Amino acid sequence: MPQREPSKQDLRAKSITLPSCRFQQLSVLAHANGKDSQLLWVNTEGCLLSVGFNQMREREVRLWDTRRFSSSLASITLDASPRALIPLFDPSTGLLILAGKGEKVLFCYEVLPSQPVLTEVNQCLMETKSQGLAQVPKLALDVMACEVMRVLQLSDNAVIPVSYLVPRKSTQEFHKDLFPDCAGNTPAASAEAWWAGDNSQVERISLHPAHRAGKAFTSACLPESQAPAVSTQAEGPETSDGSGLSSPTSSLTSPSSLAPSLSATSGFASSPSQRSLQGILGPSSGFRHIQGTVLHRNTHITNLRGLNLTTPGECDGFCANRRHVAIPLLSAGGQVAVLELAKPGRLPDAPMPTIQNGAPVSDLCWDPFDLQRLAIAGEDAKIRLWRIESGGLQQTLLEPEAVLRGHTEKIYSIKFHPLAADILASSSYDMSVRIWDVRGGRQELTLDGHRDQIFSLAWSPDGQHLATVSKDGKVRVYDPRQASQPLQEGPGPEGGRGARIIWVCGGRYLLVSGFDSRSERQLSLYQAESLAAGQPVAVVSLDVSPSTLIPFYDADTGVVFLTGKGDTRVFIYEVVPEAPFFLECNSFLSSDPHKGYQFLPKTECDVRDVEIARALRLRQTSIEPVAFQVPRVKKEFFQDDLYPPTEVWWEPALSAAAWLGGSNGQHQRLSLRPKDMTPVSKAPKDIPSKKSVPSSVYLEQKSDQQKKEELLSAMVAKLGNRDDPLPQDYFEGVDEEEWD
Repeated sequence: MPQREPSKQDLRAKSITLPSCRFQQLSVLAHANGKDSQLLWVNTEGCLLSVGFNQMREREVRLWDTRRFSSSLASITLDASPRALIPLFDPSTGLLILAGKGEKVLFCYEVLPSQPVLTEVNQCLMETKSQGLAQVPKLALDVMACEVMRVLQLSDNAVIPVSYLVPRKSTQEFHKDLFPDCAGNTPAASAEAWWAGDNSQVERISLHPAHRAGKAFTSACLPESQAPAVSTQAEGPETSDGSGLSSPTSSLTSPSSLAPSLSATSGFASSPSQRSLQGILGPSSGFRHIQGTVLHRNTHITNLRGLNLTTPGECDGFCANRRHVAIPLLSAGGQVAVLELAKPGRLPDAPMPTIQNGAPVSDLCWDPFDLQRLAIAGEDAKIRLWRIESGGLQQTLLEPEAVLRGHTEKIYSIKFHPLAADILASSSYDMSVRIWDVRGGRQELTLDGHRDQIFSLAWSPDGQHLATVSKDGKVRVYDPRQASQPLQEGPGPEGGRGARIIWVCGGRYLLVSGFDSRSERQLSLYQAESLAAGQPVAVVSLDVSPSTLIPFYDADTGVVFLTGKGDTRVFIYEVVPEAPFFLECNSFLSSDPHKGYQFLPKTECDVRDVEIARALRLRQTSIEPVAFQVPRVKKEFFQDDLYPPTEVWWEPALSAAAWLGGSNGQHQRLSLRPKDMTPVSKAPKDIPSKKSVPSSVYLEQKSDQQKKEELLSAMVAKLGNRDDPLPQDYFEGVDEEEWD
């Protein structure tokens, strides 16, 4: 079929047009979406960089060569944020900085047209949202500190400098490979000469402090007495144009030649102004430097095919326990694949055994006390219980172990009781919550009082109460065994797009992730015992994104992890029971969107590597384990301040009959300390090293003649004995392997 000629609107909104005679009116469709886009030149060879949105409304960056204009050389997709990106490009280093208005993240990429490739360098998390971004000229950089780029972030009430530094072992010399000659500040031609056809280029100058010319340019438009003075000295990293602003730094790391020190699997994002603002912003979290790392590829499950990526917003997308992963498939009949975590690697291309649920999947979860039992809620208002063999699915399952019937409309979500065996709660479009005795296969309790869609439900840590958040803007707490009506009710998130609710701080507070009236994602913290009071005790606004944040709370550390389906970022906060309630930690960022996260039991964490949480990240074609670690110096000791005895929540504390009869229980606790590790609280204290007398004090006691004679004698002695080590060989510093 002949291709459709692009319309004028297409050319204006989506395409790149080069109207000069040299390019013979070249035009190409740059981005499939007509939203805001920007274009900039990469080099003089005709390479362009465009920033816009694709057909799925995801932000994307594309690299073009005007000599081969039919298709882009390379492209990357960032996320589904509706905010347009602000691009800043440095042609000397090939660094590209991207930031969205109203967002806190600065993306950094390296552009290599010769490869061609767009390589992610890092993602910098700022303290405040960006209202604008500007690049500082190369002549203002502190080249002796290996500062290759500096940008200025405009926030609501401040201008914050962000420096990008390349780690080098020596900062006492000029690194020519990092700082090629750049364009100077003297024009190559006058306006009249350019109009006459002069194409002279601006003279390039060296950034070496000792080789910079002192010539300053004076515009002919200004009298000589009013011409501004142009400094040729590089500014230090602590000031910017005399404003007195403290310049935070962002350590620049890249898998390319700029800095070979970044592990390709690390998603660690640091906050550049955290240290400088810590005293102003108040208390900070002990987990603020937490790092997320994708584990080695030999732990991944790859070659996934036919995933169902359109599960309802109330569903997490998939579920996992320490043995199995259950993933809904796109095929008809509500098929679910069950994979074994103990068998990583590439899945076979041949069809695999699945669960034939018989109806589209609306939610699914594993029984915490029975690793082989999987509950699947269907759109036909039924809950089916399936039993998986210990070695995984050997054949396709057609008949469930049991079917729970009672709801009259499609089911939203299902949750097992945290303490009692065989107790399951479910919410439905019939605006009711029902509690089931799974073993008996019957409905035991019904909770009413909802007037609109139920977004989420959660059991309290002690198993006595159940909380819900719904589209009618209400948060409710029930005592299921006492009454079918809510025990407490109060206002919840204003936005009606979706929400999640969990209990935190030992059940004293309720954490709700939802949307405000402007569709901005936010976290709200409520006192569980005083919902009727109205307002939450704390609210944190995050960003603008269409997906609901799904929270996971680690009760041992008080750290909550939040991310949405289709996001590239995992927000991490420590939740404390007093002001300011939310302590922000470093986020984990990845280069491509994920389809969901599931966190594994605490026993799966490697305590020897100070790992406080481990998750499974679902991507389009793979499942990848992600370890969240806290940097510690003495890793040979057990960090008992991070690992209190954890609850044995994989064993029931009481039976279903006992709980329904009014009994309560609590889990036993288990120490995570290996027998061969000593707690860090009992580690021997380091013996302080003896401080040497400064050389200045020693030299003051010698006469000039004595100093000369001793220096000459030492030089002769060293020349006579080449095997004698030099004085600097005795000094201790950074290990050589840290520079690898």
